Amino acid sequence: MQFIRSILFTILFYLALIFIFIIAIPTLILPSKATLTFGKILAHIIIFLLRFVLGVKVSFSGLENLKKNERFFVASAHQSLLETFILQAPIQYPVFILKKELLKIPLFGWYLKKIGSIDIVRDTTTKDNLNFFNKIKNNIEISKRPLLIFPQGTRVKFGEKPSFKKGAGRIYEALNLPCVPVALNTGLVWPKNSFLKHNHNIKISFLEPIEPGKDKDVFLNDLETKIYSSIDNLN
Repeated sequence: MQFIRSILFTILFYLALIFIFIIAIPTLILPSKATLTFGKILAHIIIFLLRFVLGVKVSFSGLENLKKNERFFVASAHQSLLETFILQAPIQYPVFILKKELLKIPLFGWYLKKIGSIDIVRDTTTKDNLNFFNKIKNNIEISKRPLLIFPQGTRVKFGEKPSFKKGAGRIYEALNLPCVPVALNTGLVWPKNSFLKHNHNIKISFLEPIEPGKDKDVFLNDLETKIYSSIDNLN
């Protein structure tokens, strides 16, 4: 039964993406907020599909931590494709960092450019990469939107605890803003490299902000400790 539900969810998930991509085309010539609004709509559609098809309830806790500071950035655990979409429901129009190659995908890449995503060429040294942290700072100062990063660098299985990437510390140093950590358990529903989706409620917890002004290495250690210790309590 769960296999059938997984097939149905996967089909509806990608149909929802295609549907939103098509009806949002006019927003490419409108202000970026129109495009961003469709990202939020898509987040709620996916939350609905999780509940309706898989019987998975998505719950958010600690939302008050998103309101403690007017400006901040968000650092989230990364276990699944799901959080890249559903985190757009509670976070107001986040800015994403992504691989430069994604911008070359027809239509999808156009939307990513439209919403002001920040691109990077991974595992290489380019002129753009050398100015990467200045680019992030300038983008956030101009847009006044919260940056959303995944300091693990890639999706990991629930329970795995790789060290966070040092780039997260440099972003914290460059932005000089409070950081809201996010713990989640999406990997229990849609694990990395797995087609099968499981019936397990999703919990997403926004933790107490880490204030600016710390040494970047101290921040990184605090961030890693807070997120991993909180994930241990999500089951």
